[in-house]
Amino acid sequence: MERAPSPFERPEWFALLAESGIRPFIALAEDSEAKAALALTRTNGRLEPLRNWYSFTWRQLAPEGSRAERLLAGLARDLRRQAHRVTLWPVPDEDGSATRLERAFREAGWLVTREQCDHNHVLEVNGRTFAEYWASRPGRMRTTLKRKAKKVEVTIRERFDAADWEAYEAIYAESWKPEEGTPDLLRRFAEAEGEAGRIRLAVARHEGEPVAAQFWTVENGTAYIHKLAHLESRRELSAGTTLTAALFEHVIDRDGVALVDFGTGNDGYKADWMEIVRPRFRLDCLDPMQPRAWPALAKRFARRLAPATGRG
Repeated sequence: MERAPSPFERPEWFALLAESGIRPFIALAEDSEAKAALALTRTNGRLEPLRNWYSFTWRQLAPEGSRAERLLAGLARDLRRQAHRVTLWPVPDEDGSATRLERAFREAGWLVTREQCDHNHVLEVNGRTFAEYWASRPGRMRTTLKRKAKKVEVTIRERFDAADWEAYEAIYAESWKPEEGTPDLLRRFAEAEGEAGRIRLAVARHEGEPVAAQFWTVENGTAYIHKLAHLESRRELSAGTTLTAALFEHVIDRDGVALVDFGTGNDGYKADWMEIVRPRFRLDCLDPMQPRAWPALAKRFARRLAPATGRG
């Protein structure tokens, strides 16, 4: 069985989303040699990706090759009988996904706009040790770690630990992070990742008090940074920096990953740790043959005309 390219394309992930209340709409096509699928849901009067805010990415579930391309185009054509609008995001293109989907929907008769909707910060390890990587970080980060690392004790677990997860939830609740709608889903995901040995659950403690926590996973040579939080009330400890550095050392030197993925978002601190920024795209597909699509198409054309009509 072919391995999923990320945690967010496994059947177990889609099942968790369904359990959280998101109703799946799976479009599937196959022939004697290939299969292609789009994991979608009906919402906001259109078809959208089967995902939530924990998902780093979304893409087609299809192998490479001309047969799969024909199946994707066939799926896109069939979806015109299901919806007047299909909006897909956040789609990567370093693997050609955004280009493949845009081409498939255009060939099927949809009018497609493609625009960048997010950023993805990553680190390509390129065979470096943690020490070699760390030597290239900004001097203020290296100075902070040297001064503050001894102020906290760090534990990193490769199996789910209920006490450490409760510590993470307590820290998150008091951190700068916004409240989330389905924390139970994240816990179930963490438990499953722990059972599979993919979890990296880390907590930093100061004099026995948990002050920072992070939830990573590792698979297929990639470390995924899912969640991180620290107590604002103990910010002077710089426990988040110490904990992140410890996890980078763990996944680089012990797990031997080739890539570290910091998910979506263009927060300034991510650039301190990462070296590459990859775009994430939104594809908005409208069927011009359906009257329900005409108001949105009119707005789209009006936006395109505005810069031209505004020039004197």
